[in-house]
Amino acid sequence: MIEDAIVKLFRTNGMGEVKLPIRSVSGGFMHRMYRVNTDKGSYAVKYLNPEIMKRPKAMENFKRAEMLEGILEEAGISIAPAMTFQGRKMLEQDGEYFYFFRWLDGRTTDWDHITVDQCRQAGNIQGRIHSLQARTVEPTEPEISAIRWEEYVQEAERQHSVIAPLLKEHQELLEYAQGALNAARKALPDIECITDEDMDPKNVMWVDGKAVVIDLECLDYGNPVSHALQLALQWAGITTCDLNPELQKAFLEGYLEAYDNGFRDYGSVLGLAYTWIEWLEYNITRALGNCQDENEREMGITEVRNTIRRLQYLHEKEDAIRESLKQLF
Repeated sequence: MIEDAIVKLFRTNGMGEVKLPIRSVSGGFMHRMYRVNTDKGSYAVKYLNPEIMKRPKAMENFKRAEMLEGILEEAGISIAPAMTFQGRKMLEQDGEYFYFFRWLDGRTTDWDHITVDQCRQAGNIQGRIHSLQARTVEPTEPEISAIRWEEYVQEAERQHSVIAPLLKEHQELLEYAQGALNAARKALPDIECITDEDMDPKNVMWVDGKAVVIDLECLDYGNPVSHALQLALQWAGITTCDLNPELQKAFLEGYLEAYDNGFRDYGSVLGLAYTWIEWLEYNITRALGNCQDENEREMGITEVRNTIRRLQYLHEKEDAIRESLKQLF
């Protein structure tokens, strides 16, 4: 059991005796989080999704994220880093993998009540991250999305899955979104930096009004234009299908205070916002059975519905978003 593995790890690493029960707490959509109290303090433990860990490059990606986390920490970026044990951050027990964190007394933002100040702070942190190792790079062919939507429709129908009618109804939208995403990726400027594509509102804790970034496993190198645009839209309400141009403006103004990559034509690469299709594909696979258990399958079904709704909303708002970006830049 996961609880037994956690207890063993606390004992092995001299972190005290665990006070049962170990409580599950809300976390991200891929991994599971627990609050663990011991005679030495309170901790957050992240149990890494076994399906993610089976991916060929999973360990390589986590190691790179750990290295970049150290760079952010040295630069004084406000983050909650994973704890280190004898030079290691990721801990293994009985074939399961974990990260340990000191418990942080704060709260995440309610997606429906994000403030202008929070957007400005978040944008500023993202700008500071992007500024750390920003550089011009040689032109390369971008990663192209090549999701076979028709095959997913057929497999969903074969399984008589509840998502089958939804995928079939919106297949044309999904094909359009994939084309727009690929075109935008090809139009990006040739610049690169440290990025945290997962720094949306659910991954920022607020402690006494100040932002602390959590869940840093997605740290990588990437294009700052792509990530600034996508995160500005997420903080402005694209995730809840209630876009607020003032929040988008505040995020990007905070971003530009910390880092200006010189790019201005964000409207021309709005197709980057359709990166949601890759999250959709991941959840389609979960909904069709590639998951740990029934709870994760149900989460996959829910996220398929939510993500298609966001794609519809984004498609409806394209012109308005482009106009607001034009006014800002």
